[in-house]
Amino acid sequence: MTVWDDLVGQERVSEQLAAAARDADALVTAAVTGTPPPEASKMTHAWLFTGPPGAGRNQAARAFAAALQCVSPDRALGGSPGCGFCDGCHTALIGTHADVTSVAAVGSQILAEDMRDTVRKSFTSPATGRWQIILVEDAERLNEKSANAVLKAVEEPAPRTVWLLCAPSIEDVLPTIRSRCRHLNLSTPRVDAIADMLVRREGIEPDVAAAAARATQGHVERARRLATDPAARERRAAVLRLPLRVEDIGGALKAAQELVDAAAEDAKQLAEEMDSKETEELKAALGAAQGGRMPRGTAGVMKDLEDKQKRRRTRTQRDSLDLALTDLTAFYRDVLALQLGSRVAIANADAEDALERLARGSSPESTLRRIEAIAACRDALDRNVAPLLAVEAMTMALRAG
Repeated sequence: MTVWDDLVGQERVSEQLAAAARDADALVTAAVTGTPPPEASKMTHAWLFTGPPGAGRNQAARAFAAALQCVSPDRALGGSPGCGFCDGCHTALIGTHADVTSVAAVGSQILAEDMRDTVRKSFTSPATGRWQIILVEDAERLNEKSANAVLKAVEEPAPRTVWLLCAPSIEDVLPTIRSRCRHLNLSTPRVDAIADMLVRREGIEPDVAAAAARATQGHVERARRLATDPAARERRAAVLRLPLRVEDIGGALKAAQELVDAAAEDAKQLAEEMDSKETEELKAALGAAQGGRMPRGTAGVMKDLEDKQKRRRTRTQRDSLDLALTDLTAFYRDVLALQLGSRVAIANADAEDALERLARGSSPESTLRRIEAIAACRDALDRNVAPLLAVEAMTMALRAG
């Protein structure tokens, strides 16, 4: 199993990255042995991975990072970097490699303070690996100050430093940054390719894998979660029941409250585990005794951690809501397909009775207005509108049609 095996339906991108990894390996080998480097190289110091949600932007970037750090002895015998088994590949893939630094948005933005140490590290030589790699998972969330810090680092990188930026589209990244990156655009994987991956890699029954792949419409991680997590399937089923519960004002408001409460509960469950672990690790690093008082002068550090955790909880709740809104949009898309007699495959075949009921009881125009109401709700959440207010406005609009 190579590092490219998880890139579902991205054969073209995998080939480009594998070629670049081979050239990168030759460059490092030439620098170590003193031999002349290859004349033409497909390797560069900055890469921008774009593509729709679920296409595998972050997975592609991390697989490339693993291939760059590959230390398999097969390379010397003509093998390609990225074996997936050596220490360099394994630690890069699971996120513990000392020379692979990942940056993700904690809240709605990546702040300059979140990038400060990372940018400083990018100017150093690799400690144990072959390259110093900086992976920015949410490059579209860089604010003005943090983006400028990244720009300076990308303009004049250290000789063995590689920047890997991930964003939904090339327009989400500053022109000055993207002009210095090699751009790779990932496509939406085919439903059958995702189903095949779930069967081969996760051992999922073929019918369950096909249903999960069809329901998520090309989103690899959501398909994996839906196929393997019964709680995720139950949450999705609850969301798909919402269109039948907004026939009166009371039902619409209650459905909105339950949707927000479910997202908050998801965020709480995730936060409790992560927050307690981070807090204990920081206390230990600061020298606090087991169950004892914190040393003097550490209150500010603890307060910074609490603020970071609060931002992360807020983002997690809104990400959970966004996932529910995505499922809701797909539901009304299926309703519209039935109303128009389209031959587009139905994503939510398990809710066919509800789809046909709504299709018969409304017009295509009202279905389009409902889809627009969901989009308006997502825009409101992006503008930091209180989640309950945004979702209540949406459910009332769904009721009105």
